[in-house]
Amino acid sequence: MNKKSVGRSSGCESCANYVYDEEYGYYVCEADLDEDEMAGFLLDRRFDCPYYHPGDEYLVVRHQM
Repeated sequence: MNKKSVGRSSGCESCANYVYDEEYGYYVCEADLDEDEMAGFLLDRRFDCPYYHPGDEYLVVRHQM
């Protein structure tokens, strides 16, 4: 998996791909971004990540209710 440090995008904190890496001691993105997506993320403050999905554990439960 391609890991990178994330902190510029406000939506990353709520993404399920944004996880704490105990080895490095900080949060990383576990999504595999290709070269164009990585360039877009690094250059554009409003990058729309195609791998974003909410890290809400209760989303499935609320949907089933």
